[in-house]
Amino acid sequence: MSDRLIVTARLQEVAVPHMVRPAMSPDLNPIEHVRDQLKQRLDGRTPPPRDLAELRVALVEEWNALPQNNIMRLVRSYNIR
Repeated sequence: MSDRLIVTARLQEVAVPHMVRPAMSPDLNPIEHVRDQLKQRLDGRTPPPRDLAELRVALVEEWNALPQNNIMRLVRSYNIR
């Protein structure tokens, strides 16, 4: 029996509530939403970055242009979930 199953069984024995959550869930991680916004902004650039140096500059520019209130709203929403 794996350690995880042993722990799960013991928690059930002593009636400890358990929330099932996936190991990787983008909706539970605010940075994933920020990365999506950043990617959309990068994909919309015309012309697109041609090399790594231009990509770095574009990333910094787009990161700095992300509305701070959107990021804070995502962080606050994490506490609700």
